[in-house]
Amino acid sequence: MNSLRKYIVENILPKVEMPGQYIGKECNVIVKNHSDVAVKIALAFPDTYSIGMSHAGMQILYGLLNDRKDTVCERAFAPLTDMEALLRAHKKPLFSLETYTPLHEFDILGFSVQYELSYTNILNMLDLSNIPVLSTARGEEDPLVIAGGAIAISPEPLAEFIDVFLVGDGEESLPQFVELFKEMKQQKLSRQEKLFLISTKMRNAYVPSQYDVFYNSDNTIKEIRPKIPGVPSSVRSAAIEDLNAAYHPTKPVIPFVKIIHDRISIEIMRGCTQGCRFCQAGMSKRPTRPRTVENILRLAEESYANTGYNEISLMSLSVSDYPHLEQLMGKMNHVFAPRHVNIAFPSLRVNEQLALLPSMLNTVRKSGLTIALEAAKPSLRRVINKNITNEDFFRGIEEAFRQGWNAVKLYFMIGLPTETDDDIEAIAALAYDVSDVMKKVRGHYGQVNISIAPFIPKAHTPYQWQPMVSMDRIKEIRERLYQRIKRKNIRIKFHKAERSILEGIFARGDRRLGKVIYTAWMHGCKFDAWEEHFQFEKWMDVFHRAGIDWHFYIHRTRETDEILPWEHINCGVVRPFLLQESERSSRKEITQDCRLDRCPECGSCTRSQHFLPYAGKASVQQA
Repeated sequence: MNSLRKYIVENILPKVEMPGQYIGKECNVIVKNHSDVAVKIALAFPDTYSIGMSHAGMQILYGLLNDRKDTVCERAFAPLTDMEALLRAHKKPLFSLETYTPLHEFDILGFSVQYELSYTNILNMLDLSNIPVLSTARGEEDPLVIAGGAIAISPEPLAEFIDVFLVGDGEESLPQFVELFKEMKQQKLSRQEKLFLISTKMRNAYVPSQYDVFYNSDNTIKEIRPKIPGVPSSVRSAAIEDLNAAYHPTKPVIPFVKIIHDRISIEIMRGCTQGCRFCQAGMSKRPTRPRTVENILRLAEESYANTGYNEISLMSLSVSDYPHLEQLMGKMNHVFAPRHVNIAFPSLRVNEQLALLPSMLNTVRKSGLTIALEAAKPSLRRVINKNITNEDFFRGIEEAFRQGWNAVKLYFMIGLPTETDDDIEAIAALAYDVSDVMKKVRGHYGQVNISIAPFIPKAHTPYQWQPMVSMDRIKEIRERLYQRIKRKNIRIKFHKAERSILEGIFARGDRRLGKVIYTAWMHGCKFDAWEEHFQFEKWMDVFHRAGIDWHFYIHRTRETDEILPWEHINCGVVRPFLLQESERSSRKEITQDCRLDRCPECGSCTRSQHFLPYAGKASVQQA
């Protein structure tokens, strides 16, 4: 036991709630001798252990990097406030779970950033690690701070704090990054030389310090350009071409404490071509790349043997679009039903297959089906390109109740383009209709759980130019639905309007928001996604102090010829396609799934090489 571990185990952990999330040594954990490897990387998740350990991407990258003999990869999570207070009081740094190594002693600190409301946690973790929060303040002894995940395609609000963003699929980009870093470390290049070389050698690596941003008098962006010749004008998103060849862990780390999703997770298909116009992941992750049934079964059986979990979740942006779903579910049920292992889907898309799915999911537990309708009226679904019918939906719901399901959870968005009060009333009416179906089938009303979130326009979607609905309108809709829905078996859960507003600001923000994030963190903002920690009034005060009008980022219609803060990040879909989809949305025209119809020329299938290889040893002169 090293001295830091001994001190923390003896003096700090006995005083915290749920110490099991800080001790490491879980089943299937990987521990290596740091002196035996060339590169030391800590994967950091800017939220709690229970959330970070539920994230499949974290498990994938952890296993992928530790499969390398030249690399050690360890984990770190945001400590809860009691643990943080004790670390600061005892003057102890944030550490990795595997070996209790202070995070500032690693070569690379890599953040997996999945949502905007974790930004202040990144700053807090850096500070707890004794790593300068601002990238310009870091010296030669500090680790390179990198980030990837969903937010990397719109990275500018974090530009002051992150040295390198890896854009796109981490399984593709991170091993390449480690290879390049290993060469640079052997050559003893300076920090600035490393950053320059990374920006010129990796086409999926965005180094914010290598770019200048210029603004017009109206605060829109005039130009984003590289500072130095050789730095590319745009960065390409990395993409795994064959999911069957991609790494997937079959010995995931099994947590000691209860986490959000405590089960085996297997990605059966990456990407989606349904073309929902609000969906950032659906646009940026194109095209679809399915795993074979045989590959999925092998991964499931090996994972079950190595963990003993009693639930397997089959993941995809649109599970019901998996091309061999009926065959897959038949084989999964044959193998796992006798073992009393449940097969779960995160959510289902409504199409003609929905009526077949309840029988496919005829596994051990039948709690509830989760369906993302997004809009209650077919006319509004056409606006957002959600090509689903009420007939398919109710046929599937009825079959689910016949097969023994007890509840249905429905996701809706409010504040969508062209939305009217009639669209809001339709949400309540549809909830009653679903409950009535249960009464028709089983003689009593069914449980309907409705989750409602404000529509947040996102970068790299056809709605990236659209304004977000006002907070007053969100609250008006909430009150209307609470007044309209009185049946006790229909429950409504609203996303907090203020958190959605803050998320919307940062989702399409520029690097000027960095000072707002920094100041808010300095004033105590953290865990902003948590109800008990969120301090909206403090955020509003910080915007005022910084002289930044947050309405500029969220409540104005952006001109289609405006240079957007993420313009230099290329995720595959091209601007003409997004403009075309925006126009089709205004005409309520459906764009068919390209797997079944003509190619819409979105650009994703013509993405060129994602990693620019380098010949021989890495050097600044070659770059």
